[in-house]
Amino acid sequence: MNGLKSHLGSWLGPELAPILLCAIALAILGTMLLFALGVAAYLRTRSDRYLLLAAATGALVARSLLGLGTVFDIVPMFVHHLVAHSLDFLVALTILVAAYLHRGSDNYSTNT
Repeated sequence: MNGLKSHLGSWLGPELAPILLCAIALAILGTMLLFALGVAAYLRTRSDRYLLLAAATGALVARSLLGLGTVFDIVPMFVHHLVAHSLDFLVALTILVAAYLHRGSDNYSTNT
């Protein structure tokens, strides 16, 4: 662990490093799987909605990779927070735009 400690951010205690690295690794694998599924759905449908959803999951992959870079002191904590929270906003925005684009294809009528 001593070799790993020299590469970890100064803010991260050695007792928590394995847990955080495991959580980030799972997040990267999970978001990469979701991104691949989103890209596959977009390629199948060529829909703007699916393109936006693929972009949102791609932003989640970037956010997870950013976290890994922060753990290894490649990305400063200030940059991590600035970019990560900007990506949070981008994900929320793209999902809302995708939902807005979907509004006309519901199976029910709002006219009663």
